[in-house]
Amino acid sequence: MKAIGFTQSLPVSNENSLFEFDEPLPHATDHDLLVRVDGTSINPVDIGVRKSGRGIRKKPKVIGWDAVGQVIEIGEKVSLFKKGDHVFYAGSFKRPGSNSEYQLVDERIVGHAPQKLKNDQIAAMPLTSLTAWEALFEKLELDPKNIEQNAGKTILIINGSGGVGSIATQLAHIAGLNVIATASREKTVAWVKNLGADKTVNHHEDLVQQVRKLGYHYVDYILELNNINQHWNEMAELIKPNGKIASITENRQPVDLKKLTKKRADFSWEWMYSKSYYGTTDLVTQHNILEKIAKLLDQNQLKSTTTEVLSPITAANLRQAHKMVEKGHMMGKVVIVNN
Repeated sequence: MKAIGFTQSLPVSNENSLFEFDEPLPHATDHDLLVRVDGTSINPVDIGVRKSGRGIRKKPKVIGWDAVGQVIEIGEKVSLFKKGDHVFYAGSFKRPGSNSEYQLVDERIVGHAPQKLKNDQIAAMPLTSLTAWEALFEKLELDPKNIEQNAGKTILIINGSGGVGSIATQLAHIAGLNVIATASREKTVAWVKNLGADKTVNHHEDLVQQVRKLGYHYVDYILELNNINQHWNEMAELIKPNGKIASITENRQPVDLKKLTKKRADFSWEWMYSKSYYGTTDLVTQHNILEKIAKLLDQNQLKSTTTEVLSPITAANLRQAHKMVEKGHMMGKVVIVNN
């Protein structure tokens, strides 16, 4: 089969930064599905992994953590899917990615794809949806069904117009929360408001002053998706006593948890890959989440965040997509599809 990967970290302008090569077609065993990849999308993690390698690898590394496609073969322990099923998933950090014609993936982190959306709309959704869902409903411990209780709560989502923020804004709105999302440009302000943000603030300016100018001395929840070190002091000041903060971005210097002590506030990390990386007993929850996401998409309660589409899946188009994400100004997601 054809795959696209890299052996060394190079600028994306270099053709060898991502190149096509042949490798054997794998076969499904155990809980694995063999999926024909029909579409993928680019996330910041793709950029980070591609740029962080050292030296020259003997075998090309295949990345890609979003996929939509068709099940071609199933392992002997598979019970959730059958051959021919249309599926979507974000894959595992420990296995070859979706930048290939076919991919092996554990059924327990796969969902049935939405039936009413096209592949270019579906490909953008798995990783960001899983991250946003886990952050809101597992780490911040919000109840998505308790709309009446949530209506009295406020969440600040830092970087509301990015991939995860665009989903988190929608899910928080659907759950009944009052949503303040950050956006720094006229275009992104309109984007987050269209997705359900009640108010917006600019994450390049003082968040404390802006949020308080809106009439909120404290907020009940904060979801940090942009730069934890830049915003830590602001979050510590804005979080309500007994409030909860979650972050998906790694700190580059220590964060001072003592700033949360007097407020008895909770802080937690969200890393979507944790369950598959460590093979946790709750692995199948990612299947369950994706099934719920697919239903919300089919019911038009949740909107796809695809904003740019390239076709087909080639090394050149992957390099182009990486270049777009590297600029750091993406609104929504860039996807690459074969059909």
